[in-house]
Formats: sequence, C-alpha cells, structure tokens
Amino acid sequence: MPTKEAEATVTAFILVKTSPEWLAMTVQERVDAFATEVVPVIEARTTGVRSRFYDTEFYSSRVTDVWVWEADSHHSYQLLIDALRETPFWDRYFEVVDLLVGAENGYARTYGLDPVATITT
Repeated sequence: MPTKEAEATVTAFILVKTSPEWLAMTVQERVDAFATEVVPVIEARTTGVRSRFYDTEFYSSRVTDVWVWEADSHHSYQLLIDALRETPFWDRYFEVVDLLVGAENGYARTYGLDPVATITT
C-alpha cells in the first residue's frame, strides 16, 4: 500500500568550481561577499527555497562544491536561478559546471508506489 503522498518539490544539485577571484579572498571576505552580494538577492526575488553546501574539492578537481537546493515549486526554482544569475556567484565567483534537477521519488508518485529508496519510521 502506498505511503501518504508528500507535496512534490524540486531538488537541484548545482555543481560548481571555485574561481581564482573567490580563492584570492580571505575566508571573512568570502563570507561577507556571500552575505551581502548573493543572499539578499535570493531573499528579495524568491520564496520557498532552502539550500545546503557540500565541499567536494577533496575528491574532485572538476567540481569543488555542490550546492543543493530544494524549492517548493518549479516556479520558485526558476526564480532562484534567475536571481543567482544576477549575482557575482554565477560565473564570477563560481563556474557553474552543471545543474542536475529532479523530483524526489517522482516515479513513486507517478505510479502510486511506495518509494524504494526512502526509509520511513
């Protein structure tokens, strides 16, 4: 019997590589730049988005970080990407290597099945 269907959200994995400009900054300058140049634009232009950062430079030279975003809708995700493109994050501080976008357990929702990969308690 299928579990109760959760509201579908969009999950985006933004694979990025740091730029020489970003790496030339001190850690505090990076934090300040992000807090003043990127976050306010995101907050002003969209709602219903959440993010997490993953460092991958320990294991990959092509991608140094993965920024995982969850958006309440495709529209919220589109607004997020539009906002990011208007900041120095996009192609100045980071090269956007790839965008991988999906809906968690989309197949299960489509076919009315229990998710195979999700453990619920």
